[in-house]
Amino acid sequence: MLTNTMKLRLNVMMFIEFFTWGGWFVTMGSFLALNLHATGEQSGVAYSTQAWGAIIAPFIVGLIADRYFHAERLLGIIHLVCGVLMLMLARAHDFAHFYPYLLGYMILYMPTLALVNTVAFRQMEVPARDFPKVRVWGTIGWIVAGLVISYVFAWDAPAALAGGALHNTFTMCAVSSFLLGGYSFTLPRTPPLGATRQKRGLGSLLGFDALEMLRERNFAVFFFASILICVPLAFYYQDANQFLTEIHVAHAAGKQTLGQASEFFFMLLLPLFLKRYGMKATLLMGMIAWACRYALFSLGDGWQLEWLLLVGIAIHGPCYDFFFVSGQIYTDTRAGQERQAAAQGLITLATYGIGMLIGFSAAGLITDRYSIAGGHDWVTVWTYPAVFALAVAVLFVLSFRNERIAHAVPQQ
Repeated sequence: MLTNTMKLRLNVMMFIEFFTWGGWFVTMGSFLALNLHATGEQSGVAYSTQAWGAIIAPFIVGLIADRYFHAERLLGIIHLVCGVLMLMLARAHDFAHFYPYLLGYMILYMPTLALVNTVAFRQMEVPARDFPKVRVWGTIGWIVAGLVISYVFAWDAPAALAGGALHNTFTMCAVSSFLLGGYSFTLPRTPPLGATRQKRGLGSLLGFDALEMLRERNFAVFFFASILICVPLAFYYQDANQFLTEIHVAHAAGKQTLGQASEFFFMLLLPLFLKRYGMKATLLMGMIAWACRYALFSLGDGWQLEWLLLVGIAIHGPCYDFFFVSGQIYTDTRAGQERQAAAQGLITLATYGIGMLIGFSAAGLITDRYSIAGGHDWVTVWTYPAVFALAVAVLFVLSFRNERIAHAVPQQ
């Protein structure tokens, strides 16, 4: 049973995990352009480190967390090392020095997304009911990070941007990473369940047995849809803050937290949608929301209507919750306890790995292609991910069979 005390401990874990990520990731595009004078292609390369980290994540989680080490201890060790790398990023003065530290950081950080899920899921009897209530605190952490940047320290104000103040975001996240590193050692014991397996081949040791899930038609469709929908997601991560800053939207990082506020609201609605409409409809709504978001970005910039941009930002709730959080729950229901962490690592590989790697490369090339004097042709840039997301939604609705996720309250 998930007690209130246990829930509080997991809430704090999720809060710091996503505060640490959101505190630098959202504004990195602007930091690279203004502080390091990076091109769109270099920005794509920098954001692609997230994808490389996600590709390597299943090896770390499948080989170590599922078999040899407690997930919470591994989480603590990783975040202590990540804190050091964040400090080095804060001190970098050119892209050549910045990139190696960023790559090292993301190779270590991305497996922690699966590790925090593993720690949380292990404490829950009904993940479809309990997980959204815990995961929403990660959303709150991301919101707080953006508000701190824009409204507490004003690091993204015009004068501060000109003075290179965004490097402070890395120092702030180094502190939070050290904090989570220490806190992780106080989390519930999450020992490896896969260590008792009889099967000890190399594929099993590396967590490749989670690939067996791809034999199920629905999971295979979901897996490949996850890869494809992350292409438009990459455009948002890489370009949104630079886009808002470039067209002179004040307090861009703070206003982007509207997306996480929406995520908070829809996270709480997620169990209801899964129960009432099923997995297929919930995932489909998430994909269609991506197409709507980028259409609003294109129209808002073309018509110079900031309110359309704010609505586009606010759509982040169904964009993220209905596809990515639902996907984590769906993966957990299909994995079983022994390959739980490996399966979460596999879906991290599909979403933040392969899909984002393709997406960041495409975003960098398209952003550079539509560079104009004094900025970019953002109307055209945002049209690409809008059309792509709609095409993925059409393919998904034709291939995926509906499923409902059990949401019954167990007998006490």
